[in-house]
Amino acid sequence: MTSTTRLTVAQALVRFLAAQYTERDGVRQRLIGATWGIFGHGNVAGLGQALIEYGDDMPYHQGRNEQSMVHAAIGYARQSNRLSTHAVTTSIGPGATNLVTGAALATINHLPVLLLPGDIFATRVADPVLQQLEVPYAGDISVNDSLRPVSRYFDRVMRPEALIPAALQAMRVLTDPVETGAVTLALPQDVQAEAYDWPEEFFAERTWVVRRPGADPTELAEAVRAIRAARRPLIIAGGGVHHSRAEEALAEFAETTGIPVASTQAGKGSLRWDHPQDVGAIGHTGTATANELARQADLVIGVGTRYTDFTTASHTLFSGDGVRFLNLNIAPFDGHKLAGQPLIADASSGLAELTASLRTHDHRVTESYLGEYTLDKDRWEYRVDAAYEADEPDVRPTQPQVLGALDAIVDESDVIINAAGSLPGDLHKLWRARSRDQYHLEYGYSCMGYEIPAAIGVKMADPERNVWALVGDGTYLMMPTEIVTAVQEGVAIKMLLIQNHGYASIGGLSESVGGERFGTAYRYRSEDGTYTGAPLPVDLAANAASLGMRVLRAKTVGDLREALAQARAADTPTCVYVETETADTVSGAPPAQAWWDVPVAETATRPSAVKARELYDRHVSTRRRHL
Repeated sequence: MTSTTRLTVAQALVRFLAAQYTERDGVRQRLIGATWGIFGHGNVAGLGQALIEYGDDMPYHQGRNEQSMVHAAIGYARQSNRLSTHAVTTSIGPGATNLVTGAALATINHLPVLLLPGDIFATRVADPVLQQLEVPYAGDISVNDSLRPVSRYFDRVMRPEALIPAALQAMRVLTDPVETGAVTLALPQDVQAEAYDWPEEFFAERTWVVRRPGADPTELAEAVRAIRAARRPLIIAGGGVHHSRAEEALAEFAETTGIPVASTQAGKGSLRWDHPQDVGAIGHTGTATANELARQADLVIGVGTRYTDFTTASHTLFSGDGVRFLNLNIAPFDGHKLAGQPLIADASSGLAELTASLRTHDHRVTESYLGEYTLDKDRWEYRVDAAYEADEPDVRPTQPQVLGALDAIVDESDVIINAAGSLPGDLHKLWRARSRDQYHLEYGYSCMGYEIPAAIGVKMADPERNVWALVGDGTYLMMPTEIVTAVQEGVAIKMLLIQNHGYASIGGLSESVGGERFGTAYRYRSEDGTYTGAPLPVDLAANAASLGMRVLRAKTVGDLREALAQARAADTPTCVYVETETADTVSGAPPAQAWWDVPVAETATRPSAVKARELYDRHVSTRRRHL
């Protein structure tokens, strides 16, 4: 007879989660490393009580905002190579709907996170409960249904015994390298507290092996033929290189063949910046070197990339006659993009197989091609040096000079985190990534507010690293609350807070598309009603200090260098605050090297919009569909 244990649904779930493990390449670790939670009536007596009951098995972290708890869990998951993540529990109502943004970020970036929102009564004995959304045409809908389109798996556990298949399916999706993303188990508050006789097997340790599928022999042979026939091949390294830990396999492939490697935002750092085959960032925020190679490429080898519009310059970048695409990707959906030739495999396995096959043919690009991109790479590095350079230590820095000061004090152990504003463009073009995981940019969703909580998650996953959250004033005002969590938990993140008085990135974009920077500056209203008065007298440094963070103010380049060095050596959460020069421009970095499609008003009377539309029409005419 099967032995059973009588527990509540919430207690059973916590015990189950504590016994789940992943394994890849012989390395085994906890799948759910901890649970974040904010409690209300929808989860306090269920999961809240269960986390007390089994606190020795499941660590708990207290958050301040439900969305930012998800960001912290995602940061932890990415730093853990998607092999470990955190769970997040909230009450019903606004606590649950606050999860939606974080869930979308996780799913878009293929990063695992487990969401456990409370829900309405399954028994309907107290309808409508506090915070319940009543839908006249359906009795089984709650606000948690808003999580369905942004979750890779969703289930509502309406009876205790339904937890068993739901929990197993949730773990399957979290550990699937193709399907992973946000997983939601909605838990009615009465069911959470209900007792059930659980089979002991449900709580046994379970190891989920993360697959590394190799390539189909036919697809591999066709891929080798395509590479051997190419005269000007170019590799685009996407986030899948990092997820697979395929950096060494990519380096070996590039060194063997001499093929240059450009990187997306998610793929940057796949090769070190000074690797001979690394030609920098690709696309709208890319380098002149990589983008010119892209324009002339006859074969584009995408490795673990989704080909977003920034990467393809809205389908205007790859303009060479007869250009074709070879897509090495573990996800068939991405492998077939741009009418590409698919090579469906794990990035590490597929690259190793390609390298071995090409070695047998002694295949390598021509010396003239190698010399061409090497020279262009050197030229671009001179431009980076010029952007970073600050001869006068007593002046206010530009944003690139801020990055240059940071670049001068970090080493390969530091991690920099960013997600939104003008910083992603400057970082993609200029940052010199020294290690595979130094460059942590969330640009799949480009979510303002991600940086600070993600830095906490990364630091929790890798406590010995210096972790920097690079934050503009717009992002800071969106979500500074987890500074309190960093202080409470003693998580010594570093925050570089850059003040430029508004949404500088969107301000520059607005100007370029005829929007005249409308509504993008943080300024008082002028007499004409526009936001063109003096900058608002906000003191973000004082705000960060009021939340418990040590703050170092830097007014000049010299101050900044000293403050960054102090922050790096600090063992408590520390902020470096700096106001940048050229506050009414994006950054002063090299301009975009490729286009990005942001539709412009087709008809207008204002001269700025008319001129912008003329330029837009010229760019649109260069777009092509790859068939």
